[in-house]
Amino acid sequence: MKKWLIIWFMAFSLSAFGQEKIEISENDYQNSTVEMADVMRSEGKIYVLVGIIGIVFAGLLVYVINTDRKVTRLEKQLKEE
Repeated sequence: MKKWLIIWFMAFSLSAFGQEKIEISENDYQNSTVEMADVMRSEGKIYVLVGIIGIVFAGLLVYVINTDRKVTRLEKQLKEE
């Protein structure tokens, strides 16, 4: 039963499309500006975005450092026993 359910879900997912196909024109290849970034920069919102990304990376760094310290402490306890 599980196998048939998995096969059915896989077959159904193959027919799903993420987005419609858009035809690419010659102007798309020569476009060197990013409108979203220009608008965010002109409104001052790009600095908010960069700040949030910095906070997320800092949080991840703190988490990894704390996890490393805990693992190191556990390894020392294991060697002592």
